[in-house]
Amino acid sequence: MTPNAAECHDKAPITAERPKQRRERLSLRQKRKKVILDPNRRDRFAVPTMEIFDVNLSTLIKPVAVATTAFGILMLPGLLAAQAPTKPDPSRTSASGNYLAARHAIQQRDSAAASTYLRAALRADPKNPDLLQRAFGAALTQGDMEEAFRLAERIIQVNKNDRDARLVLGIRAIKNKQWQTARTNIAQSVRGPVTDLTAALLTAWAQYGANDPKAAIATIDRLQGPDWYNIFKDEHAGLILDIASNKKEAARRFEKVHKLDGTNLRVVESYGSFLSRHGSKEKALEVYETFDKALPRHPLVTQAMKEVEAGTKLPPMVPNAQAGAAEVLYGIGAVVGRRGGEELGLAYLQLALYLDPRHPLALLSLADLYETMKKPQLAIEMYRRVPADSPLHRNAEIQLAANLDSLEKTEEAKDHLRKLIEENPADVEAIMMLGHIERSRKQYTDCATTYSRVIDQLKNPTRANWNVFYSRGICNERNKNWRAAEADFKKALELFPDRADVLNYLGYSWVDQGVNLDEGMKMIRRAVEQKPDDGYIVDSLGWAYYRLGNYEEAVKHLERAVEIRPEDPTINDHLGDAYWKVGRQLEAEFQWSHAAALKPEPEELVKIQEKLKNGLPDDTPSATAEQKSKSGNGG
Repeated sequence: MTPNAAECHDKAPITAERPKQRRERLSLRQKRKKVILDPNRRDRFAVPTMEIFDVNLSTLIKPVAVATTAFGILMLPGLLAAQAPTKPDPSRTSASGNYLAARHAIQQRDSAAASTYLRAALRADPKNPDLLQRAFGAALTQGDMEEAFRLAERIIQVNKNDRDARLVLGIRAIKNKQWQTARTNIAQSVRGPVTDLTAALLTAWAQYGANDPKAAIATIDRLQGPDWYNIFKDEHAGLILDIASNKKEAARRFEKVHKLDGTNLRVVESYGSFLSRHGSKEKALEVYETFDKALPRHPLVTQAMKEVEAGTKLPPMVPNAQAGAAEVLYGIGAVVGRRGGEELGLAYLQLALYLDPRHPLALLSLADLYETMKKPQLAIEMYRRVPADSPLHRNAEIQLAANLDSLEKTEEAKDHLRKLIEENPADVEAIMMLGHIERSRKQYTDCATTYSRVIDQLKNPTRANWNVFYSRGICNERNKNWRAAEADFKKALELFPDRADVLNYLGYSWVDQGVNLDEGMKMIRRAVEQKPDDGYIVDSLGWAYYRLGNYEEAVKHLERAVEIRPEDPTINDHLGDAYWKVGRQLEAEFQWSHAAALKPEPEELVKIQEKLKNGLPDDTPSATAEQKSKSGNGG
């Protein structure tokens, strides 16, 4: 489990496991994963969220005919989170029953079952436009392209201007090298800023496929739009000019987009490979090294640097029109998928993989979307498709283990990681993931030993290594080895002095133990200053005041924590305790009842039920009067 402030406190002594420690999705360190998935297109530019994608959610969930927009049909609540195939039997169900079963499957986020039931319903009512749209959306989000194409053709017979169907048929034409057909269909798919950009870039690649690179560049340059268009426009213009052998103009475009964002992974890859062939080894390495300094050890960049240093001239990142179109769909799909547009991202990534089934970043991005949708089995299927010869294969294998653990296949996950570590004992990412899984499963002796394997490899720990000391500190603290835990937390802060998670954990631990009270409170306040909207850290501050007996101040901060994290049972429970201490018994009982309804851990539920029955005893331990005086009553 990635360390977070949620692990840092409880009413019981600090060595007790906090109820908030529920199962949560494991991953590589979040920053590391973001680097691999190339977030900079999202973070550095004002790419719109789904709020302006011309999609009307309210119309799409009604059981009446759907007015489609830019993949509006994909906004159905369940289809955007397709899950592993099930085996429904629609043959024994009526047409209306199949339709209702499909709607239920959609609500259950089971697009495979939805697709099966919708096809059965269509056989009984083949001209129903609503069924056609829904079946088309289910097939597309499931990745069943042949069925999606068949249904798109039927939709066009009913409505020749349907934009979604036109775009999908245009993609098929690109794969079949039917360039004019592709352009005709794509031209009818535009609607809003995202699809306008998509259509222009896809049209440009179709024009290049038809041996007209000049027209392709003109199409890109004619496109007007928001500033965030520019990185896509110049990048794809550079890619087209590169494989069209227009060295001078390609260099100008790559240089321009690289200046715009020198830490965009795909920009760095395309420009670096171009320079290795047409510039110089030194310039190519400079491009890669600039990226590596900002975002270290990306597998694709590390591999490229090795090859360039060995004198290899790297091939173009995109070799042909079909691959270029796949890159368009991957690039835009990956961005919007993380900007709240999971459904549109899912559709674009499926189409990208139709054009380029081995695209490793598209596979990883699709897997990441499935993880977000809480579909670990589908994520695993995507990770298994990452080519074995890709530098990203090992990262996929590590993330696959995290998803096995999410499926409660923890021993299989750990065995999988141990095998990877056996193959490469220096694989820090695999060792860290094993430690995270052991920690999330409360195997604290094991995780402390596992994290030590990473620490033993660190000759000169740097700021980037704070996390492994923090993680081992948590394992040591949970294992009641406070002296070792305290040393780890202090080392983490030495490496990263302002890290809120560590400030919060160590500061609260000291307050809870009645030692270093002033310094501990200062640490927690610094953590809150850095993360004022982190409900768990604000809860730490409130509960620290509670432990010190300053109940009025505790109420103030705990109310704020509940505002931020209303769904957390522990924070609601804490607020109930504080209300009781200041004489607000009715409100205390309400908070305890609410906490009980939020499904706390079983042992915590028993404690809450006891408080609902008898309240808090008058002698509930908090800090001693001597401790309060040392800290100025906690204030």
